[in-house]
Amino acid sequence: MTTRPIIDTQATCSCGATTLTVKGPVLSMLLCACLDCQKETGTGHSAVALVKAVDVTTSGTLLAFSRPAASGATTTRHFCPQCGVTLYAQSSRAPQTMLVPAGLLGGDWFNPNQVIFARSHTEWDTLPETIPHYETYREGL
Repeated sequence: MTTRPIIDTQATCSCGATTLTVKGPVLSMLLCACLDCQKETGTGHSAVALVKAVDVTTSGTLLAFSRPAASGATTTRHFCPQCGVTLYAQSSRAPQTMLVPAGLLGGDWFNPNQVIFARSHTEWDTLPETIPHYETYREGL
């Protein structure tokens, strides 16, 4: 089992107008190959840390965009209105958690423990074969 780090870090969007602070344990570290994440990142998957919403604070103005996901849940991405960088996303499936882009937080603590929505994975995007791949969601964390 992958160790779940405890992080205490602050990150900003590209223009510096919005800030996200995370203080607490990472519940899961995952790669998502759903079509929404492919559109969001412009590549074959996203790399996200799942954290408790109560462990996250933001400052600055954020806009939100919600849409129904292929999973049946509603996904809401919260982003800087000036530069467009996503600071976090939430799913109606688990509103008590937030999905934070791992690259936004920096550091070398990120160690993904699963791939979700592998059914949408494209062959040109290389994913680690040593971690479980789930066609949709994995139950639990």
